[in-house]
Amino acid sequence: KDVDSNFWETYKKVSNEYDDDFLARANDDMGIILTFAGLFSAVNSTFIIGMQPNPGDTINALLLYLIQIVADGPNAAHDVSGLSSSTGYSSSMIWMQTLSYASLAFSVLAAFGAVLGKQW
Repeated sequence: KDVDSNFWETYKKVSNEYDDDFLARANDDMGIILTFAGLFSAVNSTFIIGMQPNPGDTINALLLYLIQIVADGPNAAHDVSGLSSSTGYSSSMIWMQTLSYASLAFSVLAAFGAVLGKQW
């Protein structure tokens, strides 16, 4: 064999070792990213659920309204101003929910990227 063929054989062997090592490290990194993104999404979802208004308050207000209708009769005038569809969030609560939903979206996007990276 000549010098050129020995060079290319050595180059192929070294480059295959380097590529295999690089792919193994990248695959491990994607697995770690996928794990942490999944855990962060679960914890973030728990906080988002905790920030939601209590549906029991709305149900209680509606039940009280129905009881008043039944007690007063259907022809009586009923005040519906207390039945507002808005919850009256403060601006800080809106910012907290916006950041929570944005972080959840980026976490899911990171998990999606990790899955694509592992499948590639």
